[in-house]
Amino acid sequence: MEPTRILAIRHGETAWNVDTRLQGHLDIPLNEVGLRQAHHLAQALAQRETIDAIYASDLSRAHSTAQAIAQAMGQKVAVHAGLRERHFGAFQGRTYAQIETELPEHAWHWRKRTPDWTPPGGGESLNVLRERVIQTVEALAAAHAGQHIVMVAHGGVLDILYRAAARLDLQAPRTWALTNTAVNRLLWTPQGLSLVGWGDTSHLDAVAKDESSL
Repeated sequence: MEPTRILAIRHGETAWNVDTRLQGHLDIPLNEVGLRQAHHLAQALAQRETIDAIYASDLSRAHSTAQAIAQAMGQKVAVHAGLRERHFGAFQGRTYAQIETELPEHAWHWRKRTPDWTPPGGGESLNVLRERVIQTVEALAAAHAGQHIVMVAHGGVLDILYRAAARLDLQAPRTWALTNTAVNRLLWTPQGLSLVGWGDTSHLDAVAKDESSL
């Protein structure tokens, strides 16, 4: 089976990203910066990439980002709920500071990345998230052997993919960025994922120019 090339991309910025408020499965739209990020990302990819398929989480912040790419490339977005962010249960809608103050015992497990800890209120453990994400990505990649595909998802999903490709466990300290709309390159074969490149934010230079002209 030929390898599948994957561009794994986090959605554009939202107001809750700025506020350090956990979104999880809550459907928060892109803010103005996020919309500009998605636009410049789409233009950059249209100029330098040939893409066979575009997938996105069904949450609007990811879908809107993917839709910008699809429009620039004359394609459509296929939605897959398996690419959703981790469900954070009662943490969702709270800022990092509120979580520390209001749910201190659970906040400890969150900080320590306890693999089997489940956020109160119906959240997902890291073990469950990893299983969901890897199963989803492997199924999509296997369906596009020898092709080049885009997956637009979320920070938690991208973190799982990096760890899988770098052969790192769930509690390894994070030393890699999960920047909004950064382009991350992975290769998939039946033996698993491997890293090709991570954190390309060259298109965000144009967003900075937009900001300075406002």
